[in-house]
Amino acid sequence: MKFMKLGSRPDTFYTAEAVRSVSSEVSSDLLIQVKGSRYLLHKFPLLSKCLRLQRLCSESPDSSSQHQIVRLPDFPGGVEAFELCAKFCYGITITLSPYNIVAARCGAEYLQMTEEVEKGNLVQKLEVFFNSCILRGWKDTIVNLQTTKALPMWSEDLGITSRCIEAIAAKVLSHPSKVSLSHSHSRRVKDDVSCNGTESLRHNKSGNKGWWAEDLAELSIDLYWRTMIAIKSGGKIPSNLIGDALKIYASRWLPNITNNGGHLKKQAVSDSELDSVGEIASKHRLLLESVVSLLPAGKGAVSCGFLLKLLKASNILNASSSSKMELARRIGLQLEEATVNDLLIPSLSYADDTVYDVELVMTILEQFMSQGQSPPTSPARSRMAFERRRSRSAENINLEFQESRRSSSASHSSKLKVAKLVDRYLQEVARDANFHLPKFIALAEIIPDFARHDHDDLYRAIDIYLKAHPELNKSERKRLCRILDCKKLSMEACMHAAQNELLPLRLVVQVLFFEQARAAQAGGKVTDLPTNIKALLTAHGIDPAKPTAPLSTTTSINAEDNWSVSNFKSPKSRSSTLRMKLAEDDDFNQNGLSHDGIGRNSRFKAICAIPTQPKKMLSKFWSTNRTATEKN
Repeated sequence: MKFMKLGSRPDTFYTAEAVRSVSSEVSSDLLIQVKGSRYLLHKFPLLSKCLRLQRLCSESPDSSSQHQIVRLPDFPGGVEAFELCAKFCYGITITLSPYNIVAARCGAEYLQMTEEVEKGNLVQKLEVFFNSCILRGWKDTIVNLQTTKALPMWSEDLGITSRCIEAIAAKVLSHPSKVSLSHSHSRRVKDDVSCNGTESLRHNKSGNKGWWAEDLAELSIDLYWRTMIAIKSGGKIPSNLIGDALKIYASRWLPNITNNGGHLKKQAVSDSELDSVGEIASKHRLLLESVVSLLPAGKGAVSCGFLLKLLKASNILNASSSSKMELARRIGLQLEEATVNDLLIPSLSYADDTVYDVELVMTILEQFMSQGQSPPTSPARSRMAFERRRSRSAENINLEFQESRRSSSASHSSKLKVAKLVDRYLQEVARDANFHLPKFIALAEIIPDFARHDHDDLYRAIDIYLKAHPELNKSERKRLCRILDCKKLSMEACMHAAQNELLPLRLVVQVLFFEQARAAQAGGKVTDLPTNIKALLTAHGIDPAKPTAPLSTTTSINAEDNWSVSNFKSPKSRSSTLRMKLAEDDDFNQNGLSHDGIGRNSRFKAICAIPTQPKKMLSKFWSTNRTATEKN
């Protein structure tokens, strides 16, 4: 820490406490009142250096009285700053540091202690000390910048704030080895070296490029915002370091409110606490919105998890819609990095009683899908583009094609990850009794078909939703299950769905059909399939000549929703479940056709009612149809 001592003359300065003990031989002819303190002083040493006091004394109506009274109610810096200036006038030694130089500088400016009044006056001496000592030290500059909060207007007018910010930005943009922390900090480091034999510098400047972030985190949000703008405008600091600094600052000042869910705002607050709570929330809201405005533009500069924490905080603090949309846009750019817990944003809307804010997640997904990512297939090349590329070497064309494929593959893989993320998110929010069916369907359908290689996670979400919403009628259950593709269910999922009494009959029949078709393929009997079954398989996108590979079922779910082979019912039980559904489904008639094109005649209905194993049941149906076809 830099210190400065000014003055060497004997102490002829008297404070308010010393007024009563002033000797009769001292001629005191000026009474100065600064706020609540009064000072009985000699007029000449003060007036010779302070132009304002000269003018006030000449304009005072009681100049002829024994003690002329001068009142300074708006003196910047208060009593402490006035005493520093008065001691300098009397030649008393004063000690300056980063903690009091701002107050002294503002007080000297107020008293107009400039070079025009007397050479070597206080303003000039403070400016030299400020520029040559304070601004050269890292710690001193930060401490000095913090003290400007007490006198913001004066500090701005005198350029103290702007010069501190410029000095800090210049040090951050320069090489760390060229930055001098401060005299006191360097002394502390030397003490550590002498005692321990190793240097224990906290920031380790030469090895840590973001050494400055923790020190800047001590600034208030308005000074921090201006300092970060100056650092970013330099264009030398990587965006990831800017993101790390913002994360440190947010962790330092934002309250840990994300773990408390949505109950903070909905708690009852007494009238006496309402004003203070509102004031604190307003400060946190301003801080959050300022941090959002400082986020680097590049993708990946900050982690997706940090962005989602900011979004949760903005939801609780009721931040501006523009800040929420900006966070949603940035999250959408790197949504594949998120986890399910990151997306569980508490809902604080009084109009919606859902536990989690699904609308906000929908907005994020819309931002993700609107990135304009290319589809998994290679795009067609135009003739003009081909003509332009003809002049390039074969090596350049090959490199460009490989780069294009890598970009497309990355885009496609991110959608695959997000599809898994959405399905597992649906499993969590499906347990909410207030989560309405249209939102569930909209959230599931926002993912394109090609992004879901299997529908096992989606089926789990549907199964959980049906259990949590037993009030759904038959049409609503059918509407819900239309988003499920039976061809993309694994064998384990098919076995579970075939005995799930909550599913509509049409879905159970489809599951049984594709399960038996897959079993026939796996058993090497594909060539023996009749033509009508092959036509049905082809109509549903299944190639009878190729065996269907088993689909992955790896996922993390709760114990009550887990599928265990030991819990499966017997085939007889599955047939009885199907028979019960046939009796209940009034839409399943003899002459009708289902939406998926499978014929439902009375013979098939009678076969399904037979309490035998499903394989024998459908194989008997195939052999009967094959005989009829051969006769025709």
